[in-house]
Amino acid sequence: MLNLPSLLLLLGALATPLTASAFSFPWTKTAPQDAAKAQPHQAPSHRSGEPRLADRILVKKAERRLYLMRGNEPIRSYKIALGYQPTGHKQRQGDGRTPEGRYYIDRRSDGSNYRKALHISYPREEDRLRALRQGNDPGGLIMIHGQPNNRRERRTGDWTFGCIAVSDMEIDEIWELTTRGTPVEILP
Repeated sequence: MLNLPSLLLLLGALATPLTASAFSFPWTKTAPQDAAKAQPHQAPSHRSGEPRLADRILVKKAERRLYLMRGNEPIRSYKIALGYQPTGHKQRQGDGRTPEGRYYIDRRSDGSNYRKALHISYPREEDRLRALRQGNDPGGLIMIHGQPNNRRERRTGDWTFGCIAVSDMEIDEIWELTTRGTPVEILP
């Protein structure tokens, strides 16, 4: 027969919806939903019926396109805006160019001046050294981002200071299909 405290504990357990995180077993790792709470910058893991994460981001500046890639196949493609001086690799802060080369997403922000922003790991060490040899600051704050928070419509043309811009709806999708650490390759 159950005593009163045991009975109350049993009734409470029956009234509470069961989830994977309701139990802690020594042979299991943190439940996926708990891991997502602990690391809010991570995109959700693949679930049945949802698209899997992209392996990398490929940007082709001349085409004004950003591709989310899985293996060698694009899974999504987006029209982009670049820096206001889009030709060539970024040399210094304020030159209006979008960098070229291999980088990765090193930060994610949904509290910037844009709907959402994925910070690219520019400048790399070689970018810093090149700018230093020329007596310049290499700049930074290069992101893939949505539209400015104070705009409802999509801006046209190349209007950023070196970032890669997409629509707000597109940055929401890119945000969900990438994580911090996703490689980014920017081609001329």
